[in-house]
Amino acid sequence: MGVSKVTDRFQVTILKDVREKLGLRPGDEVTVEIGAEGRIVMKRFARLGDPMKVLVGKKPYHRHVPIEELEENLETG
Repeated sequence: MGVSKVTDRFQVTILKDVREKLGLRPGDEVTVEIGAEGRIVMKRFARLGDPMKVLVGKKPYHRHVPIEELEENLETG
């Protein structure tokens, strides 16, 4: 581990060996928190491989549902 300086705009460079070890890429989001004994704790959010699989699921629905059937189910509750 090395040392990074805080710039006059309060930016800190994450050292190359840390970026590579964590697999950080430009655009990744992190949280910054105050830890015990005045430590700065930075955590990376987990990356989603395919957001649609997270939202919809990994397995496709076993049958096609026509829009009319969906609308009917909404009306009848």
